[in-house]
Amino acid sequence: MTGQDEEIQVPVLIVGGSLVGLSTALLLARHGVESLVVERHSGTAIHPRAGHFNLRTLEILRSAGLEDTVRRKSREQYPPDGGISNVESLAGREIATYFTDLNTGVAEFSPTIRLFINQDALEPILREHAESLGARTRYRTECTSLEQDGDGITAVLTGAATGTQSRVRARYAVAADGNRSPVRNRLGIGMRGHGVLSNSITIYFRAERDLAPLLAGRTQGVHYVTNPVLRGFFRLDRSGNGGFLVVNLVGDTARPEIVAAYPEAPWANVAEGITKDRALELLRAAIGVPGMPLVIEDIATWQAVADVADKYSDGRVFLAGDAVHVVPPNGGFGGNTGVQDAHNLAWKLALVLNGTAGPGLLATYDAERRPVGEFTVEQSYARYVTRVAPYLGTADAQPVVDDLYLELGYRYDSPAIIAEPGDDRPQHQHPRDCTGQPGSRAPHVFLRRGGTRLSTLDLFGGNFVLLTGARGAAWCDLARDAARPLGVGLDAYQVADGEVGEQAAGELADADSGFCAAYGISPDGAVLVRPDGFVAWRAADATNATAEGMTGILSRVLCRANA
Repeated sequence: MTGQDEEIQVPVLIVGGSLVGLSTALLLARHGVESLVVERHSGTAIHPRAGHFNLRTLEILRSAGLEDTVRRKSREQYPPDGGISNVESLAGREIATYFTDLNTGVAEFSPTIRLFINQDALEPILREHAESLGARTRYRTECTSLEQDGDGITAVLTGAATGTQSRVRARYAVAADGNRSPVRNRLGIGMRGHGVLSNSITIYFRAERDLAPLLAGRTQGVHYVTNPVLRGFFRLDRSGNGGFLVVNLVGDTARPEIVAAYPEAPWANVAEGITKDRALELLRAAIGVPGMPLVIEDIATWQAVADVADKYSDGRVFLAGDAVHVVPPNGGFGGNTGVQDAHNLAWKLALVLNGTAGPGLLATYDAERRPVGEFTVEQSYARYVTRVAPYLGTADAQPVVDDLYLELGYRYDSPAIIAEPGDDRPQHQHPRDCTGQPGSRAPHVFLRRGGTRLSTLDLFGGNFVLLTGARGAAWCDLARDAARPLGVGLDAYQVADGEVGEQAAGELADADSGFCAAYGISPDGAVLVRPDGFVAWRAADATNATAEGMTGILSRVLCRANA
């Protein structure tokens, strides 16, 4: 080693300190696990980048106590409830509307909302909260070597400014180091899918003339642009006079004779030789006002890709975010899916590290999250084809499904889920159809406790949670008794009927009488919900309620060897 020979001991090393790495550190810290985040850049994001955050991500932020902070910051930057449309230009006619309001109809399924917030505004919030809980961060530091053995990880960190090296010894490592992931490449993990779709650009700009008149009568949010000069999309800030334009394609790709004449698709090489003058031409064509005075603040070049990794882990190294799934930005699923990777992994690492769960629990990360990543890649590709690049054709594109299928409707299948016999429902469905079956996200139902209204989702995030109906008190006793010798943190709640039931039980009341139906149980049934808010097991009634059975259930879900 050169420079100071420092050795650091930490339970989890996180390579990559952007959105997903910081989310991993925050969620680990909430489970009492210390981590060290290393990031080669000098700080958090300097560009907006990811900006559309969906219901499941906001539910995760809610469980971390950050929903209010994030929503306040969002309102500073963007009007609430924005829409998504397709226009010839900002000054031109509207071609299509994908959403008039991002949050129409979502109240049925979640206590929170979708919103826009720039990644460069969200990351400092995540960093500050993670560090306040004990996470450590090192910026301008690169992980230049990472080796694993039977007991842990040995990594070498190199300071970008000084070249000083440090040695890190960790039990596990999480690589959240982006779509070019050096860690993934060192491990030899391949990517597969549709490959590179476009060498795209993002133009960050300010208008010196008010754009508001061009937006009159339109819901501000995301504006796709489709015209003979370019295809891409705008995201404008609250003022309407600045933001960024993504350009995926240039030229007229709508005419079949043009497409047929250029099989190598030169229109997808937007980034090649890009200059500020050319960017200004594209920006004005997208706005639709010749000579519009504009200031270009920066131009970022990047590749639109639709690929997923062959596996999400290798031994003691786990990969998350763009390191394992790279999607075009259409639909805004990339960053969201990465945060949800972190949420799935954090509690599993915590329980294995403290000896509560068996090491097999960590193998369920790949089993659960890779199918989600594969579906997300395909749905993002389908949106890219239909919204941006129809010349590619739909022969190898899935039908586009409602966003709720991707946000709340995915279902896990792994040893950490006790599936019900004969349950052959698809892995992705509308959340209205999930009804609490094992492997699905536990449904949102509003309850009352001591005169306070709360969502069932507000009960999840720390321990396992057992929920029963009005006649399920025996389940609560069995669960608590089974959890204690296993060392499992478990909260058990009986959900009573109505306001009278609330007074009698002194706990939770189903004032709207929707709990049992939402979870697919009778009043003497029960569900076991994991710390990540997914249903691990369900009993429709009390037929098989035994102490031995409950011990076996918890042991199986925790992948303990004696299960």
